[in-house]
Amino acid sequence: MTASYETISTRLDGNVLFATFNAPPINLIGPEVVRDLVGLLGELSPPGAPRVVVFESADPDFFFPHVDLTKVPEYTAEAAKAGGPGDASLGMLFRRVSQLPAVTVAKLRGRARGAGSEFLLACDMRFASWENAVLSQPEVGIGTPPGAGGIQHLTRLLGRGRALEAVLTSADFDAELAERYGWINRAVPDAELDEFVADMAARMGSFPRDALIAAKAAINAISLPTPAEVRADAALFQQLVRGEATQRRTAELFKRGFQTRGRTELDLADALGEVKAVD
Repeated sequence: MTASYETISTRLDGNVLFATFNAPPINLIGPEVVRDLVGLLGELSPPGAPRVVVFESADPDFFFPHVDLTKVPEYTAEAAKAGGPGDASLGMLFRRVSQLPAVTVAKLRGRARGAGSEFLLACDMRFASWENAVLSQPEVGIGTPPGAGGIQHLTRLLGRGRALEAVLTSADFDAELAERYGWINRAVPDAELDEFVADMAARMGSFPRDALIAAKAAINAISLPTPAEVRADAALFQQLVRGEATQRRTAELFKRGFQTRGRTELDLADALGEVKAVD
C-alpha cells in the first residue's frame, strides 16, 4: 500500500491487509472516513492488491456507531467520488466493497449501528466478539428506513420476518442473537477473535487469487442487490432524513448527548424508545 490515510491505518501481512478505522471521538462515518475509504478501495482494485482484507476498529466500544447526521451532504459528496454524481450514496460505495477483487472480512468489537452495520453487511464475512459486539439498524427509530444496503442484505440473510424485526424495532442485537439470525457468520469469544480471524484470513490468502475472485463473483451474481435497488433505498433515506419527523427526533437525541461518548450512544436503542412520539 502506498497511500496514508487520516482515519485508516493499514498493515500488510503476506497476502492479507489489516485495515483499522480510527476516527475519534467515536468513529462516526463522516466525510473524512468516506474519503479515506474511497481511496483505500481504489488501492485494493488492481490485480496485484492483497487477496484478503480484514476491517476492524481501533475503538473497543464503537466499530461505526452510524453516520454523522450533521454532515450528510459532505460525506455524500465524498462518496460520489467513487462512482460519479449519479451514485452519490453510501449504498453504492458499500456495493463497491462487496465487489472488490479481494475477500473482505469484518472483525467486530463494540457497536456497529446504522451505516456501520451496513458496511459490515457489505463485507464478504463478519465475525464478532461474543461478549462485546452490538449490531443495530436504528434508522426507523430516528425517522427514516436504512439507506445504505441494510434492507437489501438483511432481507436476504435473515428472511422477511426477522429482517422486519431488526429494521422496524431499531433494537440492539448482541452477537449471540445476531449469529442465530444470520446477521454475522459467527460469534467468537473475545479472547480468541483476533487469532481466529487472522488464521482464516491467512488460509484464504494462501489460495490462488483467480479462484478466490471467481468464486466470490459467482456468489455475488446470485446474492447481491442490483444497483437500482441500492439507489432506490439511498434516495428514500436522503429524502426522509431531511423530513420534519427525523429533524425533531434527532434534535431530541442531540439534547441527550447523541454523537458523543455517553449513555445515549452506548445505549442508543434505549434512548430511541424514550424519545416521545412526534407523529
